[in-house]
Amino acid sequence: LLAVYTTIVRAVPELVLILLLYYAGTDLINQVLTAMGYQRVDISGLAAGIFVLGFVQGAYSTEVIRGAILSIPQGQIEAARAYGMPPSLLLRRITLPAMLPFAIPGLANLWLIATKDTALLAVVGFFELTLATRQAAGVTKAYLTFYVAAGALYLLLSLFSNLIIGRVEVWSRRGMPSVKEAR
Repeated sequence: LLAVYTTIVRAVPELVLILLLYYAGTDLINQVLTAMGYQRVDISGLAAGIFVLGFVQGAYSTEVIRGAILSIPQGQIEAARAYGMPPSLLLRRITLPAMLPFAIPGLANLWLIATKDTALLAVVGFFELTLATRQAAGVTKAYLTFYVAAGALYLLLSLFSNLIIGRVEVWSRRGMPSVKEAR
């Protein structure tokens, strides 16, 4: 079931999923509610967008985490089980610390993609940076200025995120050889 979820979500573009949930999903929910005798509801573009972006990022994150867990040497897990370590302690003491250095780069990449994907929310009317830029540029006709400013803001957010994620990655790799030492 998880493989079906990740395959479908990775195959369908985020924009299509946002529009599908916002328009078709709202219609389906309202048809069901009306048939059951309840009032119709209105799903906001923000709620639909956040749900879809979370749903999509969840599919990609499962693959990143699965790959990170598979990178753990099987001998470590077997040794912990041989000592009688309970599964919860095995997860906390062996699996999570060992997989974290392998998962952080992929999860960081997904964070940056999610940051850029927020621009898709403008399609369903959520007022975010790209929509604000388009409206301001349309009114003033200063397209270059506003789009360069929007790009600079996305760049600053990405650089700040990379700085924080880099520090977390260094922390998670403590005790392991650094990439520079491996060369």
